[in-house]
Amino acid sequence: MITKRDFLKSAAVGTAAAGIGASGSQAGATTSPDLPGPISADERRARIAKAQELMGRQGLSGVLLEPGASMLYFAGLSWWRSERLVAVVIPAEGDMAIIAPAFEEPSIREQMELDAELRVWHEDESPFALVKGVLDDRGAAGPLGLEASVRYFVVDGLKKDMSSRETASADGVVYGCRMIKSEHELNLMQTANTITMAAYREIYPKVEAGMTGSDISAMMREATRKHGAEPTFALALVGEASAYPHGSKKVHKVEEGQVILMDCGCDVHGYKSDISRTWVHGEADVEQLRVWNTVREGQEVALKTAKVGLPARSVDAAVRKFYETEGFGPDYQLPGLSHRLGHGIGMEVHEPINFVGNEDTPLAPGMCFSNEPGIYLPGKFGVRHEDCLYMTETGPTLFTGLTPSIDNPMG
Repeated sequence: MITKRDFLKSAAVGTAAAGIGASGSQAGATTSPDLPGPISADERRARIAKAQELMGRQGLSGVLLEPGASMLYFAGLSWWRSERLVAVVIPAEGDMAIIAPAFEEPSIREQMELDAELRVWHEDESPFALVKGVLDDRGAAGPLGLEASVRYFVVDGLKKDMSSRETASADGVVYGCRMIKSEHELNLMQTANTITMAAYREIYPKVEAGMTGSDISAMMREATRKHGAEPTFALALVGEASAYPHGSKKVHKVEEGQVILMDCGCDVHGYKSDISRTWVHGEADVEQLRVWNTVREGQEVALKTAKVGLPARSVDAAVRKFYETEGFGPDYQLPGLSHRLGHGIGMEVHEPINFVGNEDTPLAPGMCFSNEPGIYLPGKFGVRHEDCLYMTETGPTLFTGLTPSIDNPMG
């Protein structure tokens, strides 16, 4: 089997062109742009060819994909998961096939962007026998690759109907393609980030005393749609709720001197943004200002540390070392940074790999991450700044400029 290091060396299908984002802390585009076009059929064919190349190196007969980001990435097919199997099978050689319930055939065909064989099964038949038939007809040898999100009933069904063929991890193939973003993908992500910042700038001056987190979230979702994208999430944490990274069930209302932490993102043709901003409603006190500035410096430490070839864990470690000198932590202890420094991002808000203490995968051009150090003081407040970046040969490039100051959080 190939390792993550091996597939990253072989998976570069195009990296960022200069000028897509902003180096260091310099801002990218500041107004809502015209949307770039979606991923083309030719791009999807190139992805399939790359996947087949990686399958050959890994000794897989093919890869099975359930509905989700990977199915959309390779096949352009957007479907949902249920107890009825809909799957894409990409063989190591030959044409892709789609397995689907017979009664869904018209709807599946309506969505198909690529030429593919469609094999359908009736309610009293096994879809897993059709998977076996695809591989047998292609003359494919070796185990069938499954990505990590494939459900147990699918694995169990494949074992029963494909007893002569083993299964194996397909992550080296799937993320060998998906982890390294092309210029087109980076442009889509840049657009999503630009729209999210435009929505932030619109709603920031409208936040008033007495509003709840839900009120602020609703404004953000509306503004995001106004600027041309579909919001994927809009989290607004007020007061003590900001001390807990994903909030509290308690309803907090904006008051003078309270911290407001927002974490929001949107989707542009399947590609995501994820940006957090924190400020104080009214005048910040000494402690709030100190924590805010420490987190802001933490982002800069991450940017200075991230270099091609370094293990991803080194970026997380550098920020924690800095925080410890400021009296926070150590490691994941509170008050301090209780979660990973950042996550991979692309078609999913969270995807491999992460800036986290146990991640040895080396950084490579075209990888995309969030840079989101936080400091959380349980029972009081928390601060998180988050901007996404992509790696280039010369270091990280931001999609959005870092937050300038506690009094001017949106820039």
